[in-house]
Amino acid sequence: MAALLMAALLVAALWAPTATFIPIGGGGSTHVSITGNALMQKVTETCKAVAEDGGYKFEPTGSSPEELVQACLGPTATGDVSGAKFHAALQEIFMQNGPIDRDFANSAPHHFNSEAFLQGRGLITEGTGVIKANIRKENFKAARETLGRVLHTLQDFYSHSNWVELGFSEPYVNLIQPDLTLDNIADADTATCSDCSSGNCPNPLLPNILLEKKLTSGYMGIFSSSKPKGKCSHGGAGDLTSSTVPRGGISKDERRSHNAVLHNTAANLATQASLQLLENIRLAAGDVNFLRMMGVARSSVVCFVIDTTGSMSDDIEEARSVAYEIIDSKKGTQDEPSEYILVPFNDPKFGPMIRTVDPEEMKKEISKLKANGGGDHPEMCLSGLQLALTGAPSSSHIYVFTDATAKDIALKDTIVALIRSTKSTVSFFMTGPSKWRWRRDITAGSFDDYKDLALASGGQAIQVSKAQLPQATVVILDSSTSALVTVLQRARSPGKQETFPFVLDDSLKNITIYITGTSISFILTNPEGVTQSSSETSGKLGTIHAVGNLRRIRIHSDKQTGSWRISITTTQPYTLKVTGQSSISFIYDFVESFGGAHPGYAVVTGRPPAGAPAMLMLTVMGRKGPSSLEVVEAGLVLVSGPEQTTNSSLSALGNGDFLLTVDSVPEGEFVVFLRGTDKESKSTFLRQSTTQMSVSKVNIKATVDSSVEPGKPLSLLFSVMTQSSGGSYTIDIKNDKNFTMTYPNSLTLTTGQYANATMTITPPASTPSGTDVTVTMEAAKGSDSNYAILRLSVITKITDFAPPLCNVVRVAAQDCPSEVSQCEPFHWELWANITDANGTGVESVSLRQGNGSLSLSALSAPSVHAAYNASCCSHTLELVAVDQVGNVGRCFHSIQRSAGVSTALTPGLSLWVALILSAFMATLHC
Repeated sequence: MAALLMAALLVAALWAPTATFIPIGGGGSTHVSITGNALMQKVTETCKAVAEDGGYKFEPTGSSPEELVQACLGPTATGDVSGAKFHAALQEIFMQNGPIDRDFANSAPHHFNSEAFLQGRGLITEGTGVIKANIRKENFKAARETLGRVLHTLQDFYSHSNWVELGFSEPYVNLIQPDLTLDNIADADTATCSDCSSGNCPNPLLPNILLEKKLTSGYMGIFSSSKPKGKCSHGGAGDLTSSTVPRGGISKDERRSHNAVLHNTAANLATQASLQLLENIRLAAGDVNFLRMMGVARSSVVCFVIDTTGSMSDDIEEARSVAYEIIDSKKGTQDEPSEYILVPFNDPKFGPMIRTVDPEEMKKEISKLKANGGGDHPEMCLSGLQLALTGAPSSSHIYVFTDATAKDIALKDTIVALIRSTKSTVSFFMTGPSKWRWRRDITAGSFDDYKDLALASGGQAIQVSKAQLPQATVVILDSSTSALVTVLQRARSPGKQETFPFVLDDSLKNITIYITGTSISFILTNPEGVTQSSSETSGKLGTIHAVGNLRRIRIHSDKQTGSWRISITTTQPYTLKVTGQSSISFIYDFVESFGGAHPGYAVVTGRPPAGAPAMLMLTVMGRKGPSSLEVVEAGLVLVSGPEQTTNSSLSALGNGDFLLTVDSVPEGEFVVFLRGTDKESKSTFLRQSTTQMSVSKVNIKATVDSSVEPGKPLSLLFSVMTQSSGGSYTIDIKNDKNFTMTYPNSLTLTTGQYANATMTITPPASTPSGTDVTVTMEAAKGSDSNYAILRLSVITKITDFAPPLCNVVRVAAQDCPSEVSQCEPFHWELWANITDANGTGVESVSLRQGNGSLSLSALSAPSVHAAYNASCCSHTLELVAVDQVGNVGRCFHSIQRSAGVSTALTPGLSLWVALILSAFMATLHC
């Protein structure tokens, strides 16, 4: 839908394509607004259900995503709760609209163009199966990306077909129920439209098409004006077939004077259809996992990557101790981690990755770790870190414990690419031996490599002795918290005397300054001119904790708002970082524009291009939503260079979203900064991103839009281009599952021209369905390189599309009184058999409506026996049954009497059913 990608605000501010990224309620019927409205409604419904099950009230204080998350998390969310993960999840879904219109503009199935109904429905069916399989494996990022693509295609049906013109007022449910047929599609030889010389006719469909309710869609020609005789065109300037008789088009993408009602109806039906699909996914996933997919969770994720070689006994014990402390001290609070992840590594083994939302399960797993084998020789550290980066949610905090350098140092560039892609923060706790020992193997890395990776991610590289390690892990406790933000970060190598100003606002709590380096002295000054030197461990401004190469300063909570500065003196390399807790934050993505029939913007998956303005989409979050903030300035700032910012322009898109255009990108590693005013406290705030980024003259393009079957190869086309000198460029492609791949080791490039190549990946036949594979593609020549990150889902081919069925065996409700006020002491019962005889088998049966008790027989049996018992005050029962591939069936039963039916109790089950069970359904339905 082109207009489902365009909004008037951006037409005026820039040009129509940017509307692809207009957020929820952005003022137009765009893909983003339709998807956003549906997601917000479904998340709200799910949060309300979870609250009811949890016994607490769901009462958002406002309509912003931040306030929705706060209310959804319930009584424990009493402090600062960040909406960043929810916003990021929404953006990951929204951002899939760009690639569909850019990379698949000429694919009829992706847009339901050219009467490709069966193929379009096939994409929805396959995609829905991928989403459900990924959720089962807790691969939520992959599920979100697929969801964004599927919703785009589903919504396009209502704008690109004639469903609205045929007078239908409900969505075409058959599109998301593959066990149902697509009916009454116009034959290939059937003419469908009359000629419209102006191109703006309200309804050019032929009378017989409308009378017979034949389903058709407009033909789209990007490279050719030809189409079958008599067929409708899509229409618009980008469609070459619109000038071929019959001229015009039936697209309802844009709201214009001749089709405003049709456009509005299409948008409404697209929203309803999106809600239906989301409800189907929610039922298959369950409420908790649906919310986890949507990023509705406490913001903290604790991830440990731990060396288990023989010399690591003390380190493992300390990692275990700090994990236990986090679990025990933060359980039941808003700072309780939403997920725990553990990745052990040794030599030559690493993994598996263990992830759980259960804190006691995490305790059990980390207690199993034992130090054995090896010593302080180089280990498979980066392989373990790669597992963590690909498995943990984006923006996670990952803590690596090791006393040896990396044997697999060849993965360093891949790790940097993954850090930049996921925006995760990696901190290293290094308890290594003397330098000469770790440098014996010249093929391995050094501890400086860990420092490089920590700096690239905005993390800490902490070097301590094994005896000092317990004093250093306080950093983990600091960052394992909700709503963590960065105010300032800088790095210098070599060091010199320098003063760094920074601003602390009223919303910040638990403000902490970290300095890593040796032979450092500093003076901290607050807004009133009060100072504290590095020699004062407990002074007027804060408490200083020093261990190894780390200096940690915790600022006192009183009188902190305003302009601060810290003056650092040293000749040694060091890093500086200022953090705190606050619900005022932002997320961002680098984007690039594209043209074509449906122009727009798409996310830059690698480093942004050198020699051109950089564009970023920013989403800003406040305590009461974006309306509580005024954004004054945003831009890029060097981490290691001189204290200067870039020339940039900031365009407000509404609802806390901004398009930032930077005229000239700094040469070197930079971060994004944001400055504004918190309207509630009238204080100035400053925020920075943590992940460092730089530009490149190399560009890699690759797109995934299908899953791969176990044991079968999948070929992916990718393209590489350089704006620098041509010649031979090295190609290096890795995946985190070590699946077999083939690809060219090099490509010869001509400046300014894309060279195409193919990569083939083959997962083993034994790969479990739902496995998520992260592929990192790199192209390099000399010191210039770039990367692309792809996610593939391994899905066993699905042939079962029929939902489970239910047969009610018996209902006993004779004792229920006719007077509602007398219902409390009485109960009714229901017995049913649930089967999936011709499918993959029933996986779960759950109670969706009803306050009674449900008992089930073994799910492994061919037929599941369900018994339900409830108070006569609870009239309604709804069961949800899900089979092994995620097909969903629903069974509804009510003992509510209909109007006009006798209220006298009638003995005998058959008479009772005949009189009062008017809303009975004997089979499950989707």
